[in-house]
Amino acid sequence: MGGTVKRNSKFRLVRNGVVVWEGQLSSLKHFKDDRREVPAGYECGIGLEGYSDLKPGDTIECYEIVEVSRAL
Repeated sequence: MGGTVKRNSKFRLVRNGVVVWEGQLSSLKHFKDDRREVPAGYECGIGLEGYSDLKPGDTIECYEIVEVSRAL
């Protein structure tokens, strides 16, 4: 998987195949610097807005909803 983690994207936390949280980030950091986005291949720190019960094995998914106009 690849891509860029963007602070204004939507996120969800999946545990054992079940979505347990959906929302926005409270923070996105690369080292100690606040970032708007972090490219693939770089480590980053993520804070989930209103959620802190992360457990080993959890998966954080990042996605964007893009509206595409219909072509006839």
